[in-house]
Amino acid sequence: MAMKMKKYEELELRDDFMFSRIMSNPKFVKPLLETILGVKIRKIVYPQTQKTIDLSLQAKGIRLDVYVEDDQNTVFNLEMQTSDGANLPKRMRYYQGMIDLNILDKGKDYTTLKKSYVIFICTFDPFGEGRHIYTFCNTCQENTALTLDDDAVKIILSTKGTMDDVSPEMQRILDYIDGKGASDKFTEELEEAVRSARQNERWRLDYMTLQQEYRERFQEGKAEGIKEGKIEGLREGKIEGKIETLYEELHMTVVEIAEKLAISEEEVQRIVDALEI
Repeated sequence: MAMKMKKYEELELRDDFMFSRIMSNPKFVKPLLETILGVKIRKIVYPQTQKTIDLSLQAKGIRLDVYVEDDQNTVFNLEMQTSDGANLPKRMRYYQGMIDLNILDKGKDYTTLKKSYVIFICTFDPFGEGRHIYTFCNTCQENTALTLDDDAVKIILSTKGTMDDVSPEMQRILDYIDGKGASDKFTEELEEAVRSARQNERWRLDYMTLQQEYRERFQEGKAEGIKEGKIEGLREGKIEGKIETLYEELHMTVVEIAEKLAISEEEVQRIVDALEI
């Protein structure tokens, strides 16, 4: 099965590439974060656009969709998630750990760790409770009023929520991401930014280059994996080809593939996400 890829002019805000490019502008990421958190942010700083964290040759590097800081030394990681098969809790844990280690890698003491928010915007309801927002902080199981105060917050937003549990502004943003169209000034500005981005030839070239790299990597891996023969021959194939064959031809789940190949679910999910672009 060939990789399914959108044309650049078909990309929407929900698409990973478009989301990261639009949110590279503080004009959009600042009000989005303010709406999600219900607070005012004075200033947004971009340490890097689509920051890549790679701690060592042995560790699996991650590329963050949106990584920004505010003037209060708080870190925000925003990710768009469209694949319902993702192990979101483990993925969020991994992202949080990598962000913290990246900060400490600069020689700082753990007491200097910044307050951080890892925020996933999902086009599905990962828990099936009908909520638009799920907020997680570390609390004591014996006394839920007692919090660990480790300054690490994880938030999952769902465009498929049914409860009346977010502000009207947040609801309109989630509806827009879900494809229901712009309905206020901010979502109209987002829509205009997407239309403008589709005319950005430099971004188009970046997207095409990225997709070509994915295509070449998967085709090479798939050819080598198939040459060795389905499951038994997959041992010698490249990891991308192994996963594509198991996922698309043998219809195995992310968990099953991770167990079969003895690699992390996060690594499998990263490649599966690329397959589904």
